[in-house]
Parts: sequence; structure tokens; C-alpha cells
Amino acid sequence: VPKITAPLCLQYAGLDTRINEGIEAYVAALEANDKVFEIHIYEGVNHAFNNDTNEARYDKTAADLAWGRTVAFLKKFLEG
Repeated sequence: VPKITAPLCLQYAGLDTRINEGIEAYVAALEANDKVFEIHIYEGVNHAFNNDTNEARYDKTAADLAWGRTVAFLKKFLEG
């Protein structure tokens, strides 16, 4: 974490328990190191919720929201 120099846009699937086990510690480390980040957790969706080639996991509502947040994040930090 200390070597991170760019802002982070963190997006997690709420049902992805294996990955989500580390969120609390990761956020604490980011905060302790004064990193710029935003975090979004999409409740009720599985890992790969943005993968529209996997009908079982794809969630259009969450995917659209994540995409919009990603674009806004990039505009904020790349356009100034």
C-alpha cells in the first residue's frame, strides 16, 4: 500500500465473500497511508457482475452503476 501513487476506484460484489474478507483491512491500510480512494460495494451481486457473457452472474443495474462511477472517477482524476 505505501507504494500506491494513483487514486483508486474500488468496486466489489457484495456476494463475493472470499474477496470481501480483505476489504476492511485493505481500507484501513489505505487510510493509514493517506491514499486517495473511493469504494463501492454492490449488494446482492456476485463476482463478475459486469461480465455480460455470463448470464448467471451479470447484473445490468449494478454493471451500469459501476460503469457510470468508473467514468466519473476517470473524468475527475484525468481531466482535472
